Amino acid sequence: MSKRRRFIITSVILSLGFIAIQFLDQRYRIISIASLGVLTIFLFSWSLREGLGWNMTLMSLVLPVYFTVSVGLFGFLLPTNIFTKIPPVIFYGLGIYALCLTSNIYTVSAIRTIALMRAARGVGFVLSLITYFLVYDTILSLKTSIVITSLFVLFFSIPLFLQGFWAVHLEKKLNSQELKHSFFSGLVMAEIALLLFFWPVTVAVGSLFLTTSVYIILGLGQAQLEARLFRETVKEYLLVGFIVLLGMFLATRWGG
Repeated sequence: MSKRRRFIITSVILSLGFIAIQFLDQRYRIISIASLGVLTIFLFSWSLREGLGWNMTLMSLVLPVYFTVSVGLFGFLLPTNIFTKIPPVIFYGLGIYALCLTSNIYTVSAIRTIALMRAARGVGFVLSLITYFLVYDTILSLKTSIVITSLFVLFFSIPLFLQGFWAVHLEKKLNSQELKHSFFSGLVMAEIALLLFFWPVTVAVGSLFLTTSVYIILGLGQAQLEARLFRETVKEYLLVGFIVLLGMFLATRWGG
């Protein structure tokens, strides 16, 4: 069976699974989403079996699993009617297929250099930002204590950062520099989440600000690992951060 056919089968099965959990009782949603995440691991492992090994190529499975779980959990926050249920299913199916193609390029590039690597990294970067936003939106929507929220942000951010930094060189062995980058990036995100407790922003605005912070940290980190951290690159990322910060300030309702 060709890879493309496996990718289509994987996308269809996961999309049907995503549709199925929409009809389950609220009591079973969490365990069903977790089960769909496990199924994502198995289906992607089957789809990418030629390029996967017991090494860092397994990092190509991180984003698909996070994407599945984050979209599933975000569905909890949407109104329960057909008009809000269909778009997420379409978005999820297309996202999973795009991740199949992207992850395949990652695993193949870990063995040999191919021309589509830069395009795949760009798609992976965008899908990572979408996933980060959904994860942070879910975490902030829980409205738990400042410590628990910060810890959630820390522990959920590190694997995604590691996957993003690994995508730069696609080495089969663990790179200590990438690991350090991931840990400290996750720590910075936890600190930013902590600061948001003292800023009266909505969940959506807070999630957008956290995602923008990821855009800056991950983008600059990847540029540094590529030895392309030029002054203009830093200025571009910081300008985006400043614009979002300004918009966040203007969107805040001060004084209750």
